[in-house]
Amino acid sequence: MSRRYYVILPKVPGSVEDEWKQCLDKILDIRNSGLIPVKINVFADLPDFETLKSVRSSIIDYSAAVFQPWCPALNVTIQPPEKPWKTVVEAAFILSGTADVTSREFCSIPYLILESEKGKELWAGGVSSYMYPDDTRTAAEKAFNIILAMLERENMSANDIVRQWNYIGNILQVRDNLQNYQIFNEVRSEYYHNYRTLRRFPAATGVGMKHGGVIMDFCAIQPEKSLTLIPVDNPNQVNAYEYGQQVLKGSADKGNPVKNPPQFERGLLLANQSHYTLFISGTASITGQETVGVGDIEKQTIVTIENIRTLSDPGRISELVSRPRLQGENFCLLRTYIKRRSDFVPVRQICERIFPGIPVSYVEADICRDDLLVEIEGEAEMN
Repeated sequence: MSRRYYVILPKVPGSVEDEWKQCLDKILDIRNSGLIPVKINVFADLPDFETLKSVRSSIIDYSAAVFQPWCPALNVTIQPPEKPWKTVVEAAFILSGTADVTSREFCSIPYLILESEKGKELWAGGVSSYMYPDDTRTAAEKAFNIILAMLERENMSANDIVRQWNYIGNILQVRDNLQNYQIFNEVRSEYYHNYRTLRRFPAATGVGMKHGGVIMDFCAIQPEKSLTLIPVDNPNQVNAYEYGQQVLKGSADKGNPVKNPPQFERGLLLANQSHYTLFISGTASITGQETVGVGDIEKQTIVTIENIRTLSDPGRISELVSRPRLQGENFCLLRTYIKRRSDFVPVRQICERIFPGIPVSYVEADICRDDLLVEIEGEAEMN
């Protein structure tokens, strides 16, 4: 179902908690206009993992009280926004009356169930045990176990996951020739092999956080019969799940002879006869499987946007759905991850020029390769 997105900045600088409450006031104003908050992401500038756990607990407790009767899916990550802010909030809403909404909790993680004539959706954020900041494998395994348990509780399965966000602490760190991102890829591959039977993968993002561990968000959908899920590739890029060993860092985990590539689609299209939604995975400055524009933030930003434009090209989407040519795409949201704080301004200026009027969030995070400086993801309605 259609979502409306807002990127919300505080009015005045303060502590993370103060700025969050300012953003929350805006969310409540939006809710009072007839919209229901479904998913909230809080990107915060916090000093360490223990502080994150404390702040997250406080935000969730406060939100559960404020958002009665439906607490949205909610995640807090240490991915700082542009100065002078310590907090930026991204919020997704649906129109009141378009779905039956049920708010539930599992392992102290709030999630939302939406049911309508279009099917059943599960939105969850902040999925993590919050217990293994120095052990990427165990942290990832625990997070996947929670996801599987949530899905089972709702009579859903891993096959129903259509969008996944993977936040991997110290993503580029290598210890004993094992890179944290590659460790995560090994765990993801194991779980997909064991619990998914589909040939396609979810759309996904994999970026860093300024602390250890693994935190995940996801959306799972059981569609009604007229809704089709279609993988969308980029003809100018190798599919991520077909990457060669030379671009995967470190050694394979658990003594495996080869490393498993990141298993996600470049995009995933949700299509029925009258409505088309494109989930755009985390996209970077890669042509084929090689990084383009090493050291050049403006070049990388432009190539990244070109890749997104290719992915969402109405002509290609029309061919995928066997329909007369669609007229264009309407970007509902873009989220931009920037490796170096000094690059916020040029990235923002380019995005504002190319995507005027579109809600865009900008946060600091390591990207999945040492030489990548920016990554952009999003959601678009095709029309």
